[in-house]
Amino acid sequence: MKIHLVMIVKNEERSLRKCLKAARPLVDRMIVVDTGSGDRTRAIAQEMGAEVYSFAWINDFSAARNYALEQSDGDWNLVLDADEYVRPCRRKDLERALNARQGKWIGGLLRYDVYPEEEGTGISTSVLPRLLPAGVRYTGRIHEQPEGDIPCFPLPLKADHDGYLYMDKGERNLPYLLLEAEEHPQDAYYQFQLASTLRNLKRLEESLPYFRSFYRLSEPGEAYRPGGVVLYLYTLLDLGTPERLEEASAVVEREEAVLGGWSDFCFVCGLFYMKRVLSDVGRYIGLLPNIERCYKRCLELGERPELGGVVGTGSFKAAYNLGAWYEVSGQKELALRYYRRAAGEGYGPAKERLKAYK
Repeated sequence: MKIHLVMIVKNEERSLRKCLKAARPLVDRMIVVDTGSGDRTRAIAQEMGAEVYSFAWINDFSAARNYALEQSDGDWNLVLDADEYVRPCRRKDLERALNARQGKWIGGLLRYDVYPEEEGTGISTSVLPRLLPAGVRYTGRIHEQPEGDIPCFPLPLKADHDGYLYMDKGERNLPYLLLEAEEHPQDAYYQFQLASTLRNLKRLEESLPYFRSFYRLSEPGEAYRPGGVVLYLYTLLDLGTPERLEEASAVVEREEAVLGGWSDFCFVCGLFYMKRVLSDVGRYIGLLPNIERCYKRCLELGERPELGGVVGTGSFKAAYNLGAWYEVSGQKELALRYYRRAAGEGYGPAKERLKAYK
């Protein structure tokens, strides 16, 4: 079995050496296609033993990735970006997983994304189709995906991704996404990616029409749909007007039966009920028990990184919010219990709240 690493890069001297060093034990060849670097990217790739090719950039990520794949004669192609670092994994374990399943399929990599947030950094997870069988190519000029309706199954392969800490690619990606959404108005995936990009650029109102289109067009079984629904709800809550909260209420009501077994959804529901009550206490006071119910449900569900979502919504973040709920409702002992639980998992804000009780 031949497994090859296949990458496209541009100006990646910060992270490329670390990426290649981590992946090298798992692959037989490392193929790096440079799309116009002006730094030491090419030299670093060569120093690490990679084969380096050039591709003139034509504003199409799939075209570049497909050119890179054409340089490979592997049975399987591991596709990584330069800011992704594969965690240690034995080659024989990877081969065993690949041999355990018949037919044509794509291997899923569990990626841990580190991103900036108010408390410092947060972590989210997602399963990405990254180990492609020979012959599979990409489609889409941006946020490209493997072509064809090929199932994706998880592998014992994990990677850390730190790119969000160093670069916001939203402004770069936006023109490509606008073109894709215009050319494919019925494609729910592009509607979601455009909505998500506008949200990340703090253009919340502009993102809503695309979130609504994504929500209307997407099918329940689509892998990206649960995360898209949660982002849609966060956007409505961030806007926070009575009209947006009413819209969020309709989404929550429709999705509770579908997504109620996922801690990220239950977590945002807890935030929704809190905002709903605060928006009109007299009218919505009856929703108060739902806040406690949602965060307790998060803790019952626990952490399931393979489902994707924010790390902590099934543990320390939910425990902290539950502690805050008990604190404001005058239940000091319960507040302390859950603050201690969150602090015991290293959550800084919980440690700070505990100081206030000393």
